[in-house]
Amino acid sequence: MSEHTNNSNQDSAISVRAMDIITAILFLAFGITVMVGSLKLGASWGADGPEAGYFPFYISLIILLSSTVTLYQAAIVNKKKKTESFVEREPLKQVMAVLLPAIVFVLGVQLIGIYVSSALYIAIFMVWLGKYAIWKAVAVSIGVSIALYLMFEFWFQVPLPHGSWINPLEFIGLN
Repeated sequence: MSEHTNNSNQDSAISVRAMDIITAILFLAFGITVMVGSLKLGASWGADGPEAGYFPFYISLIILLSSTVTLYQAAIVNKKKKTESFVEREPLKQVMAVLLPAIVFVLGVQLIGIYVSSALYIAIFMVWLGKYAIWKAVAVSIGVSIALYLMFEFWFQVPLPHGSWINPLEFIGLN
């Protein structure tokens, strides 16, 4: 393992130490947020038992203590982790190739609705990552979106998001 770690340092996107520090800081922020909310709700023991923020307060206190210990260990004690690779560049690129379009898809659901966003998302992934022919990607993505539309809107009668910015289903008279 040490041979692989030494060879991959130049290919490392982020070290274990940096990731530990980032994670500890994020959990500290989360713990503080929950603690402040708990104090607003009331985090003490009332006459009729615990107030609404009692248990979240103590859970956030545990999160804060754990995160502080993790931050201390990562920043002060375990400096050797600075050379250990958390993730290398190529695997990170592969993860980002899926994560970033997924984030765009979620935004697309809010703006143009789930059916159109799903069709675009499926088609792009089939062509880009799956290397399918464009006609196959278009056929499958439109077929899946139509099937979802029929299933949810007609059979289950559960409307899914149609889009707040523009509703493409209105153009073809389906909304």
